[in-house]
Amino acid sequence: MTGFARAEGADAADLHPGLHWAWEVKSVNGRNLDVRCRLPPGFEALESPARAALAERFKRGNFALTLTLARGGEPPRARINRELLDQLIALAGDLGGRTERPRLDSLLGVRGVVEVVEEAEPTEEQRAVRLTRMNETLARALAALDAMRHEEGARLAALVGQHLDAIEALRQRAAATAAAQPAALKARLKAQLDALLEASPALPEERLAQEAALLVTKADVREELDRLAAHVAAARKLLAEGGAVGRKFDFLCQEFNREANTLCSKSADVELTAIGLELKAAIDQLREQVQNIE
Repeated sequence: MTGFARAEGADAADLHPGLHWAWEVKSVNGRNLDVRCRLPPGFEALESPARAALAERFKRGNFALTLTLARGGEPPRARINRELLDQLIALAGDLGGRTERPRLDSLLGVRGVVEVVEEAEPTEEQRAVRLTRMNETLARALAALDAMRHEEGARLAALVGQHLDAIEALRQRAAATAAAQPAALKARLKAQLDALLEASPALPEERLAQEAALLVTKADVREELDRLAAHVAAARKLLAEGGAVGRKFDFLCQEFNREANTLCSKSADVELTAIGLELKAAIDQLREQVQNIE
């Protein structure tokens, strides 16, 4: 299932310079759970809890987690080391007329006169609080993504229900065809058995029994139709249960397709074969939607 969510957070107000961050999480369809994390240098400790938090909420899909940072507060400031500057000026005065009076820009260019003042780094305790806040922000992003995926899931459930309705309607049409009626099956089997009995040379009794059993097995499609009805009921039950049912739906789609293939291979009736082909198309449409279900 696809989705996107973003959540932002920041350091406590008393921490200077403050740090602002944003978590972005994207998801696309996937058969398994695959997570990719992109974290800034120095924040690798967040990866393990981030993966665990995501795996706790989601069981299937390809996820991309990204953390971006922005420094708050004022930029670094320049400060004059007045003690050093005064020493240089005094030294220039002592030299008197033996040297040219130094210019201000020359004095400022002396190493150590102009200093860049960085804000103090956070303490270990402040770092721990920061990581906790970041994890809380991630939890909000995952909750938003989960809500979005639930909305998509509700729409998918309606589509899957429509596909199941179509499959059930085709199953009922197949059951109503003349080829699937007991009387028609009996007449067809009788004609085929008569042909076997009249075969020249006559078939041995054991071979005749094998051929008769094979004809009975191939002629009757009611077993496949009954299994299709059971699969439809099982799929509707999964929809009602909710939760991570994508893998179970995958398996059911394979069983749907198996019964449809058997139905088509057994059919010796044009109408029943046409319904079987429609049934296979409807199952393919169901399978496409099932790939989006967690």
